[in-house]
Amino acid sequence: MEYKELADLIFPNVKDASYYEEKYPERDLKEGAMVTRFAPSPTGFVHMGSLYTSFSAITLARQSGGVVYLRIEDTDQKREVENGVEGIINDFNNLKIYFDEGPTQGGNYGPYIQSERRDIYQSFAKKLLEEGKAYPCFATEEELKNLREMQELNKERIGYYGSWAKYRNLPVEEAINKIKNGEDYIIRLKSPGDFNNKIILDDCIKGKIEMPENDMDIVIIKSDGLPTYHFAHAVDDHLMRTTHVIRGDEWVSSYPIHKQLFEVLGFREPKYAHIAPLTIKEGTTIRKLSKRKDKESAISFYNKIGVPDEVIKLYIATINNSSFEEWYIANPDKTIDDYEFTFDKMPIGGSLFDLDKLMSISKVYFSKLTAQDIYKRTLEYSKEYDQEFYELIKDDSNYLTSLLNIERNIERPRMDIGSYSDVKKEFWYMFDTLFTKVDKPYQDVSYPYDITFIRDYFTKVYNEEDNEEEWFNKVKDFASSVGFAINRKEYKEDPTKFLGNIADFCSIIRVMLTTSNMSPNMYDLLKIYGKDKLLQRLDIFLKDVNN
Repeated sequence: MEYKELADLIFPNVKDASYYEEKYPERDLKEGAMVTRFAPSPTGFVHMGSLYTSFSAITLARQSGGVVYLRIEDTDQKREVENGVEGIINDFNNLKIYFDEGPTQGGNYGPYIQSERRDIYQSFAKKLLEEGKAYPCFATEEELKNLREMQELNKERIGYYGSWAKYRNLPVEEAINKIKNGEDYIIRLKSPGDFNNKIILDDCIKGKIEMPENDMDIVIIKSDGLPTYHFAHAVDDHLMRTTHVIRGDEWVSSYPIHKQLFEVLGFREPKYAHIAPLTIKEGTTIRKLSKRKDKESAISFYNKIGVPDEVIKLYIATINNSSFEEWYIANPDKTIDDYEFTFDKMPIGGSLFDLDKLMSISKVYFSKLTAQDIYKRTLEYSKEYDQEFYELIKDDSNYLTSLLNIERNIERPRMDIGSYSDVKKEFWYMFDTLFTKVDKPYQDVSYPYDITFIRDYFTKVYNEEDNEEEWFNKVKDFASSVGFAINRKEYKEDPTKFLGNIADFCSIIRVMLTTSNMSPNMYDLLKIYGKDKLLQRLDIFLKDVNN
């Protein structure tokens, strides 16, 4: 009865915990359906690590016929950044990643922002107080500091537990008097654990992990009335009927606390799956991918360079399940949704984040798109990130689409493009406005002979109506007439007889138009650019070379 008096004094107006048990019943789902959640803190942007975790939660729940929800864990309000909640929700919306329930779409198990669930946590804290399983702790910062110093001096484990927990066994009447006198306090769990006992975490990814039982009297309600992460996690995952907690493996060490909380609260424990972190190679060392140090950690990085959201998901899928990439290559007509993700194929150790691999996946992805799709998406991208290019392409879709179609609809299409920004990088020279802004961009323009003959080729020989075979035959005939070898064997036998070989002649034309020795199919480029403009470009080229 004395515990109840204490509980009523601390939490006089909260509903009984049974009210919330009835309000949030077991979900009506088929057997085996998973209920998962992604539960970020509003402390910054969505990064690759959080996307990796949320992808797992979403994919596994959806393919099981279950539910995935977004829960914002904002009880540590000192760490919260301005507009942090809106930022997280907007980032996911921009990625076209949607949850079944959450702060914006609602659901029957909300609120989905922890700071709006204060009364729920206090209700269950009150229940623990009434049962003598929790207590008010009046330890000051000075007392806790002295406690740590004594433990260090005695080479004891650091923490508030056992005989070190000064207020653990404070008489209830004395606690009531302290509260009535206005002394500050927090609520701690009265841990029933023994550090010498061992418990087993049967992790869905890592397997069985043995660790000591928790004996710390952890804080469950802070002085501001909000719960700690540990306590809120237990109450929320129970009431939201979470079946699988999928989270980063930095939380493995917290499992003894969470297991104990579920036990003392009388809740059924969910299954846990701890995901290995994304790592990055730095010199000869490998470290965890950092949202503060590594630009490639931020989703905004990919938005700015124009990597499609679908590519990011494909990359995440590739590192998430070991057999996904092989399956995806073998099933080009299928999508991520057709693949069955499983815990046993997820990496136990860290997954090395490889930006080159991501961009390689992106190039394959782009090679499968139609030119019309790339044009439309590039237009949308440029409108936001490159206004100059947007103005150049917005009124003539056929021109850029024709360029994008070069070597596209063939068995082994070109793979130059890995982002929307690459479209400009690959074809900038086909736009006179961009070309004239560059100072002497030509590659290898020091020729050991007079190349003014190239004017004769374009004025007397080149015909944009020729098909590709006719065009190349005329190129060979003209090149031979001005001293280039057409036969490779003849050229190798005595190169001094020739100005160069046919490849050297073609290189002059290619560099003239593109400034580079490497480009898409030259016949197509010349045809799309047009003879009149080619003659103008030739004048610029010869002038620059002769200077």
